[in-house]
Order: sequence, then structure tokens, then C-alpha cells
Amino acid sequence: MILGLCGSPRAKTTEYALREALRMLEERGFETVYWGVRGKRIGFCTHCDHCLKGEGCIQRDDVQDLYPLLEEAEGLVIATPVYNGAVSAQVKAVMDRTRALLAKDPAALRGKTGMAIAVGGDRSGGQELAIQQIITYYTLNGVLTVSGGAFGANIGAAFWSKDTLEGVMEDDEGLRSLRKTVRRFAEHVEERRKLREDG
Repeated sequence: MILGLCGSPRAKTTEYALREALRMLEERGFETVYWGVRGKRIGFCTHCDHCLKGEGCIQRDDVQDLYPLLEEAEGLVIATPVYNGAVSAQVKAVMDRTRALLAKDPAALRGKTGMAIAVGGDRSGGQELAIQQIITYYTLNGVLTVSGGAFGANIGAAFWSKDTLEGVMEDDEGLRSLRKTVRRFAEHVEERRKLREDG
């Protein structure tokens, strides 16, 4: 299963980009699950260390439903709008809150395949910086990150939305970067699957 995590509190541009990625993966035969932050109760990590007791996160909010999906997923696709040149507060909160999952099992995310999508209202609005934050999160937790490669998708998929749904839908370069990144992501997941099957 591939988990798509949408970090936008609005039902708009970032959700469209992520759903396009999941649609492309489904066309390749993958099962996908969408989990979005919109309308969810998501508390910030307070570094209380409760999770270090092995009892999970002390906060009983909607992030609790995300933990088993993260454990089950073969691959992770995190999509974020760009806020002040970075990921949204909701994405950052979710990433921080996985500390509870990793306190229980430090290898919970290790070896999964990850890709990043960022949607900015400006052409140069911080998409690469937001993607880099997601890649850093992946790296810290043993997720194997893929990009779409050179010529348009060096570190992931980046969109210029012009702050409209039509803008992201008509961003040919953004869609090209998404197609390239999804293709390499799918290939990597399949390679990892084959390695597991071959033992």
C-alpha cells in the first residue's frame, strides 16, 4: 500500500497534486490510501517524552489513525503547500508526532520508499526548500527517497499554482515533474518488493 499524506488545510491545489500522484500509482497497479490534514485535530509535539515509556503518544487526536497506516505502507508520498518557504504547520506537526511511532519501533519507517510534492503560489515560492524538509525527515527515519531525476524533477515534484486550482492543473512543468517522480517512485517500490520476495 502507498500512503499519500496531504498537508494542506484546504481542499485545493495540494490535494489535487497528491490525488494525481495516487491516480498515476493506481494506474500502475498500486493500492493507495489518502490521508489529509484538512478538518483533522492535530496537536503539536510538546516533547513531553510520554512516548518514550512505550505507551504511544499522550495526545489522543486524529494522528492516532495515521500511525497504523504509516507502519503498513510500502511507500510514502508527502505533499505540502509552501508556507513561508517551508512545509505547512500541519505537515511539520505530523512529522514531529511520528516520534511516538518511532519510540515504539525505531525501524517503523526504515526501508520504505518516499517522495515529496510541494505546491507554491509563486514560481519561486520555496518549493525546493519545502521538499528538502520532507527529504530531511525521510533521511532521519531511514526512508529511501526518490526524485524524478534531472531536467525538471531533481528532488521531487514542484508546482506553481498561482494560488488557484486552475493554476496547478495547467502547470505543465509541475505535472511533468510529477510524472517523472511517480515513475521512479513506482520502480523503486517494485524493486524493494522483489528484493523482499527473493529473501
